[in-house]
Amino acid sequence: MQIPKFPEANHPLVRPLFDKSDLELLTLLQQNPEQGKYFIAIFCRYSSMIYTIIQHGARSRSQCNYLFATIWRHLYYEMQDLDPEWLETTGKNSLQSWLIKNTGLALNEIEVPSLESINYDLSAAPPPLWCYLEAALEKLPPLVRLMVLMAQTFHWNETRIADYLQQEDEEITLEKVQSGLKQGYDLLETALPDDIRMIYIYRNDNSHQEDGKELSNSSQLN
Repeated sequence: MQIPKFPEANHPLVRPLFDKSDLELLTLLQQNPEQGKYFIAIFCRYSSMIYTIIQHGARSRSQCNYLFATIWRHLYYEMQDLDPEWLETTGKNSLQSWLIKNTGLALNEIEVPSLESINYDLSAAPPPLWCYLEAALEKLPPLVRLMVLMAQTFHWNETRIADYLQQEDEEITLEKVQSGLKQGYDLLETALPDDIRMIYIYRNDNSHQEDGKELSNSSQLN
């Protein structure tokens, strides 16, 4: 399998960070949770290595991409509490060793879904964007979050979403679903770090006229 390339590595916000050490990037990631570029820099530095490890245990590209994203999501959350001082005392390539070890552990624990049930699109939602979208989703009102998940994860249209919610005794109309989805995408965009929006959401459209479309296209959450 060909190892994917990630254009965000060449973004002006990310490229200068490659001069920083692993320890510096990890420290900056933890100290600046409102910025995503430090995690992106770590991801880009080690994405080829992690993908190479994973592809040996995957039967298809879809499964490999799903594992790749799921494991990077796991690594992202684990890095929030990883002690930089402990890494500094364990050797020059300690973050690399830590990533390899935890990738192997995660591979042994993750149950790979069937091909038919994988909706994840690596090109639409690279792992860093997926991580920050997931965090942004947690900030949405519960009903709005449910609508967005039904639209993006299950690919339900607005009419089907309204029918389902009405069956669940929700007093909701098609118009409310339409406005709820718009609200959800707007809130998602606002909840994302500024640099994540610049790197992923606004990358193809400086006018921002299609932000909602860009965001919904990248919100393939499963």
